[in-house]
Amino acid sequence: MKKMTHIVFVLGVVMLCLGLSWAPKSFAEVSVSVGVNLPAYTFESPPEMVVIPGTYAYTVPDAGVDIVFYHDYWYRPFEGGWYRSRHYNGPWRSIARHRVPGFFHHLPPDYRHHHPGYDRIRYGDFRKHWRGWERNRHWHTHHENWRRGGHDGGRGHDGGRR
Repeated sequence: MKKMTHIVFVLGVVMLCLGLSWAPKSFAEVSVSVGVNLPAYTFESPPEMVVIPGTYAYTVPDAGVDIVFYHDYWYRPFEGGWYRSRHYNGPWRSIARHRVPGFFHHLPPDYRHHHPGYDRIRYGDFRKHWRGWERNRHWHTHHENWRRGGHDGGRGHDGGRR
């Protein structure tokens, strides 16, 4: 009798499991979004970059928006706020002003268009080399106008990394 009870119990569990696996599934989805009034701006292809003189930050000179790459993040100022992303096309997250590298607050309005003697950098080359350029102080040693053209009074400010 014990053996029969055990077999009935096991068959019952198996049937219950099979029945649950064939039961119609229902899915519930919850979506919460926080309003970010940052206008969308999408690059159709990876952008060319230019170093901002006096920094180890890079900008996209042909973009219709202010967008700057620095230390593995992309930054966008907009209407007094700051946004940051790991990718040039977003997604963008609002960040507190104190989390923005200090030199960003002192860039002149024309920083996207003022690049004396600098060639454009293809995005693939930029992604591959930007860390090494900073580590080896590439712009200090290979471009004299990097220091003269800097927006920090010629001191060669590099975002506090010396």
